[in-house]
Amino acid sequence: MGNFEFGVSLRLTADGTEWTEKSRRAEELGYDHLTVPDHLGPGRLSPFPALTAAAAVTERVRVGTLVSNVPFYNLALFARDVATTNKLTNGRFELGLGSGHMKHEFDDAGLPWRKAADRITYLTEGLAELRTRVEDEGGMPKLLIAGNSDGVLKLAAEQADIVGFAGLRQDRGRPPGTFVLDNDVAMDDRVAYFRSLAGDREINYNMLIQRVVVTDDRRKAAEEWHAETEERSAANVDELLRAPQLLFGTVDEMVQQLIAQRERYGFSYFTVFEAMMETFAPVVAELRGR
Repeated sequence: MGNFEFGVSLRLTADGTEWTEKSRRAEELGYDHLTVPDHLGPGRLSPFPALTAAAAVTERVRVGTLVSNVPFYNLALFARDVATTNKLTNGRFELGLGSGHMKHEFDDAGLPWRKAADRITYLTEGLAELRTRVEDEGGMPKLLIAGNSDGVLKLAAEQADIVGFAGLRQDRGRPPGTFVLDNDVAMDDRVAYFRSLAGDREINYNMLIQRVVVTDDRRKAAEEWHAETEERSAANVDELLRAPQLLFGTVDEMVQQLIAQRERYGFSYFTVFEAMMETFAPVVAELRGR
């Protein structure tokens, strides 16, 4: 298990000035990683130019995709963007890869929606082609592979520098992209499966935190979350209090929760969403470098 590292996923911006301010603020608050997701929709950022701009106005923070939706792309063009971004960020770029999960985005882009096994095959074969294409362009950046399925975790165990867990799974019988939250026992299973494949490889474990609530009453915060998500949550309140994807409590309680997660699951790199960047910052200050 390594020292704690922290990231923030930034999604939206009004203009370049605001993006500069957000990027510098993330670094000022002590975050180690600044990431951008790869989604379509109003106001959504194109990851590679956004990350290049963020690196240009910061000094220390690493920038990366969390994660690139590989089935969106022609691989030759994708490889060009990866190589260019890696060069322009002076080696601070981390490439996050995933197999895609939002059918409506594929529909919007006029791309075929394939079953999960086919998307994972495209990701696997695409990674091999990507490595070949960037070999003479500075080589592969540090690689994060994120997912929950056996196929994606197997690929991460074989090739990733960082494995990303979100603790979400497709809700069977519901439209693609409808998720339920894994409980702590299900997370034990996913991590154990990954470890059984990764063997002695040194891999950093990332957890994408879904909610951060600073409160003196953890149970009340969990009850409110449950009320908001009851239709799409398979967890009860007690399970939510144990879920590694959710942080409820005082700053000290959150610090202890993350230390416990590192011991139990091996998570040492935690990412929060932009809306939680300031709220989570005191936890970052307490745990950075520990």
